[in-house]
Amino acid sequence: MQYFMSKQLSQYIIKLRKENSLSQEYLAEELTISRPTYMQIEKGERELTVSEAEKLSAIFSLSLEDFLNMVSPTEYQVFTEKNKTKKKNKKIDIRINVPQKNLEKFKQVLLYILDKVGAKANIGETALYKLLYFIDFDYYEKYEEQLIGATYIKNHYGPTPIEFKKIIDQMEKQGQVEAVKSKYFQYEQRKYLPRTSPDLSCLSGQELTLIDDVLHRLSDKSAKELSEYSHGDIPWKTHKDGEKIDYESVFYRDDKYSVREYDDKL
Repeated sequence: MQYFMSKQLSQYIIKLRKENSLSQEYLAEELTISRPTYMQIEKGERELTVSEAEKLSAIFSLSLEDFLNMVSPTEYQVFTEKNKTKKKNKKIDIRINVPQKNLEKFKQVLLYILDKVGAKANIGETALYKLLYFIDFDYYEKYEEQLIGATYIKNHYGPTPIEFKKIIDQMEKQGQVEAVKSKYFQYEQRKYLPRTSPDLSCLSGQELTLIDDVLHRLSDKSAKELSEYSHGDIPWKTHKDGEKIDYESVFYRDDKYSVREYDDKL
C-alpha cells in the first residue's frame, strides 16, 4: 500500500482545514479514524493512505494530483473575458477561465437552487456539487448544449465543480450569499443562504424546466445518497480519480440515468 506524508503536507492540510472552517473532529469522521489519530496526521507523525488522500482532496475540492502537489485553492483565480487581458500575477499557477456569460449564469443558477431548496437540512456544499453536476450533464445530454458548463473532476465523493469555491467566495463578498456552518444528523456541513433573489433573465424556460426537474428528483437525498448515486453514472464511472470529466461521456449513460429518448432506428 502506498503512503504519503511530509512536514509540508501536514502543514498544508492544516491550512486547508482552517481556510474551509472545518474541525479536526469532522475530518477524522470523514476519514473514519479517531481524532487523536487525525491529529497525528497534522503533526506529521502519521502517513496518509491513498484512500485518505483521495478523501481529503475531495473535501477540499482538489484533484488528488493538486492535493499531493500542495496547490492552494487561493492560487486559483476566476478570470472572465473582460479581465483576462490584465497583467497576470506571476504567483498564480492555475487559472480557471470562465466566460463572463457563463460566470453570471453559474451565479444565478446557484441562487435559484438555494432559493428553491437551500433551506432543506440536507442541502450543504457537497449536495450542491452533485445537484450542479446533474443539472449540467442532464442538460448537455438532452439538448447537446451547455447550461453552466462548469468543469467537474472525479473525486472520492463524486463529481466536484472546481470553479465553485472561487465563485462562491466572490458571491459571499458581494453579499449575494451567506455561508453558515450547521449539522446534518451528526455530521458538520457548510450551507449557503441566498441574500439576493436570482435574476432569471439569463435563464431560458427550457433551462429552468430542467433545473426544476433535477431538484424535484434529487434534492431530498442526503449528501451521501447523492454521492453514491453519482457513482453509478457513466461519466463518473469512466474517468480516473482526479481526472476532468468529459461532457461527451454523458451520451453513454444507461437507462437509469439517461434523461433523453434516443431513436434506436437505423
